[in-house]
Amino acid sequence: MTIPERIQSLRNWMKSHSLDAIVIPSGDPHKSEYVAEHWKMRIWIAGFTGSAGTVIITQDHVGLWTDSRYFLQAEEELKESGGVLHKLTLQGGSDHVEWLANELPEGSVVGIDGYLFSSSEVKSMERILNEKNISLNVSADPFAEIWKDRPSLPKESIFEISADIVGRDRSHRIADLESALKAKGAKGMLLTALDEIAWLLNLRGRDVECNPVFIAYAVWDGTHMFLFTDPDKINDELKGILQGSDIFIEPYESINTFLQNLPTDLPILVDAGKTSHALCELLKSHNIIWGDSPITMQKAVKNATEQQHIRHVMVKDGVALLRAYRWLEETLTHREVSEAEFAAQIAHSRSLMPGYFGESFNAIIGYQSNGAIIHYKPDEETSSMIRPEGMLLVDSGGQYLDGTTDTTRTHHLSTPTAEQKLHYTLVLQGHISLAMAVFPEGTKGIQLDLLARQHLWHRQLNFGHGTGHGVGFFMNVHEPPQGFVASLNERGTTAHEPGMLSSNEPGFYVNGSYGIRIENLVLCQQAGESTFGKFNKFETVTLFPIDTNLIQVDLMSPAEKKWLNDYHVKVMQFLGPHLEMQEREWLEKKCQPI
Repeated sequence: MTIPERIQSLRNWMKSHSLDAIVIPSGDPHKSEYVAEHWKMRIWIAGFTGSAGTVIITQDHVGLWTDSRYFLQAEEELKESGGVLHKLTLQGGSDHVEWLANELPEGSVVGIDGYLFSSSEVKSMERILNEKNISLNVSADPFAEIWKDRPSLPKESIFEISADIVGRDRSHRIADLESALKAKGAKGMLLTALDEIAWLLNLRGRDVECNPVFIAYAVWDGTHMFLFTDPDKINDELKGILQGSDIFIEPYESINTFLQNLPTDLPILVDAGKTSHALCELLKSHNIIWGDSPITMQKAVKNATEQQHIRHVMVKDGVALLRAYRWLEETLTHREVSEAEFAAQIAHSRSLMPGYFGESFNAIIGYQSNGAIIHYKPDEETSSMIRPEGMLLVDSGGQYLDGTTDTTRTHHLSTPTAEQKLHYTLVLQGHISLAMAVFPEGTKGIQLDLLARQHLWHRQLNFGHGTGHGVGFFMNVHEPPQGFVASLNERGTTAHEPGMLSSNEPGFYVNGSYGIRIENLVLCQQAGESTFGKFNKFETVTLFPIDTNLIQVDLMSPAEKKWLNDYHVKVMQFLGPHLEMQEREWLEKKCQPI
């Protein structure tokens, strides 16, 4: 079926079920950013492949609501469906619900799949729609019928990760959870986020591209842990280990019956923002304690063992990137290289490193104007050819058994213009300002974000994405709750605590010409204590040279020059011992002081 045929099939289904509109989100029943093929309904129906976006289909309209990271990509990918791009002014906003309320007549019915929307999302939608006498049908699942060749749920094996790597065994993590629940007045908890389940139980999987997680639910009933997943994905040895830890394995599909049979007087913690409306409805007669999952913050703060592994994995990743870049430079002397080929070469270089598991996201290799497409993903058929001239933005990351990486560099492959050097230097100054920050305990992401934008703002320039996000430990590369953003969402209102790993990635984009982004990962650390309280700072842990060919040196302050030169000394110090002579010579040239 073509995309227009799929849309017509959906519209026919909507008519037969008396629905005036249907809302199709990006996520799965676990509120995941990246989802298994089985749940890529939005891509299947509309063709938009970005990781964030909501599609609404009525009998005469196909609309996509997404944020500025995907504007250029969405306009291109919506052509086949004839869809209309609705530009979100605030990432994660509810503009699409307001549109429904304003566009649909009174008495209309909007359909959603209650397993794909959290309890809090449904309550918000109902509040807005009910004001206009529009009702919500929460049992609309058309894809079970119209998607004839829908992929089945993945069946990749689940495996254990050693406590020696993550620094804490699962029994202690469960005990930590139990203590946190007690503080909230709860005894049990329903866990639905895939990364939280994997982190808590020291397990990993391959069910979702780039994220080492597996499809599952989990329930702590105050005494035992129940893991709901496909039992065939766990071998007998691991089953025995888990059972020895009082972890009982149940079929994934049995979660509904299990929740209905839980004692109604059990005080059970439910995170309304992460738990689907459908599951919450099963517990509506139970003693629900509404609250944020304590695992979110426990997982965000990396322990000393994890931090040490993170530093080690950055060495491996830096060496892999160095070898990929040297390959690119050498190859460009005699032929052009496609963006997709260079992405594959980066992945190959990483694959030669011990403990490599896969890429942490699909590499963004944006040559010239493609660099302005913030989440551009090259493919073999349509990617541009890189030539030894012009701007190249490279954003990639690796998953290793001992850590997760995410690095962006921007390069000019010949002689940059004065405008390009200006824009690059302003981005670099913002990156350095955030990297050098020393701030009081309790400082939030929205307060720190402006450090990375100030130099651009002075020239009345800006960029339309957050400055940074949390990063997991051999886990999702985008990990809440912390980050650096200019809005009052979770990433903006979470304080940065020692042990948190985040990205520092300001940018600037000229549509149709080039994009600039410089990204390192930073660990929050204690800076000291004075009469004004405790202070924190950031330790930059990514190890790869920053292009100095693009710097307008006279704009840089002495402190900024010192930071960059010191950073390059550190890169040489940690990568140098792992390099062959020619590789070391290449790195020395890239790390020359300014």
